[in-house]
Amino acid sequence: MAKLKSLQSFITATIVASTLSLSALGSVALYAHENHGHSSKMLEQSVSGEHRSAKNKARDQYRHPVETLNFFGFTSEMTVVEITPGGGWYTEILAPALKGSGKLYGAHYPDTGEDNYYSNSRKKLEKKLASNVVFSEVVLTDFVPRKQSELAPQGTADLVLTFRNLHNWKDAGVEQVFKDAFNALKAGGVLGVVEHRLPAGVAPEKAVGYVSEANTIKQAKAAGFRFVAASEINANPKDMAQHPKGVWTLPPVLRLGETDKAKYLAIGESDRMTLKFVKPEKMRFSDSKQQNKQ
Repeated sequence: MAKLKSLQSFITATIVASTLSLSALGSVALYAHENHGHSSKMLEQSVSGEHRSAKNKARDQYRHPVETLNFFGFTSEMTVVEITPGGGWYTEILAPALKGSGKLYGAHYPDTGEDNYYSNSRKKLEKKLASNVVFSEVVLTDFVPRKQSELAPQGTADLVLTFRNLHNWKDAGVEQVFKDAFNALKAGGVLGVVEHRLPAGVAPEKAVGYVSEANTIKQAKAAGFRFVAASEINANPKDMAQHPKGVWTLPPVLRLGETDKAKYLAIGESDRMTLKFVKPEKMRFSDSKQQNKQ
């Protein structure tokens, strides 16, 4: 009888513990779902905000900002790094979505006081950030192509993003940037990459401005990242990538001017790969040795 009571007590305790565990898991799942919904709403509000120009909003159909950031796992409580914000197209969306609850670093070219593209780009971005209170919490850091840069304090970022930059940095630059991103991210943090995609079998010199997806994945893995997934959110099957003036033949640049303008407008913006990588929570010994060699 004593053994029977003991067994009954054990079964009861197990059922209670299992119920509590399932309840806790349900709470976590509910919180994650609610948090994701809140972040999506914040992004949608940012996208439709009056601080964005009609010209910038017109590009949403090609860039799919809400879907892209959701794919990367964006939440409004994250610490996010945007590498080379340029004219601030994505900054217009990220800054208000993170304001008050998260943090946004813009890792941009420094102003060296010279009259060149890099310094002028920094000045222009600073002027934009000063123009509206939605940008008041953005922190700019210095990023130098092909040189080691501290994109954000080491191990503090949840998400590092780069949009259509790899073709400018070339292979050596991309390899360095991926190392910098790895250093900036927390364990478990995400690197999100959007870039003009080189079609398989097409030589790079025939599709200027386009980058190999397979090579990009290889470079990220070499920096220590684990490849998580690719998305076709920003794919454009109309873009065959071989154009007279490279990717800049297409909108929004339209480098040929009025020549064949209707043709290139009909194609739209470039076909883009959208890749998600993660900094592993725990590195294998072999991974650690590889990192040390770099």
